[in-house]
Amino acid sequence: MVATMDMNEFNKNVIEEFRANAGKLSGQFEGAPMVLVHHVGAKSGTERVTPLVYHADGDDVVIFASKAGSPNNPAWYHNLMANPATKIELGSNTIDVNVSVAEADERTRLWEAQKAAMPQFAEYESATEREIPVLVLRRQ
Repeated sequence: MVATMDMNEFNKNVIEEFRANAGKLSGQFEGAPMVLVHHVGAKSGTERVTPLVYHADGDDVVIFASKAGSPNNPAWYHNLMANPATKIELGSNTIDVNVSVAEADERTRLWEAQKAAMPQFAEYESATEREIPVLVLRRQ
């Protein structure tokens, strides 16, 4: 498992490359749709930015709290649930969004589309007993 400091450094490098290249990344994320999601710590109040793969659904940006199949939701998920009005960086644009959790048929449609686009998400689903939250980020 990657140590927390290593993951922080990894994310920092991804964020720097994203911002330097208007959202385009190289290496393992080359060609993958990436978004930078801003969120405020639910307990700490600390502002954070997390790079995430996303799925475009019309004008909405959809993200997935997979945490690579971990039994727990990622910290950013809890932060967004506590503070759903936030912003994202998409390419070279910063956009204000409201976050909601997709449910029922909407969740199924979006989750299946993501698994079809990126099959590793099916592996994440198989690795955990929890239902992976699907979050829709709608422009304000």
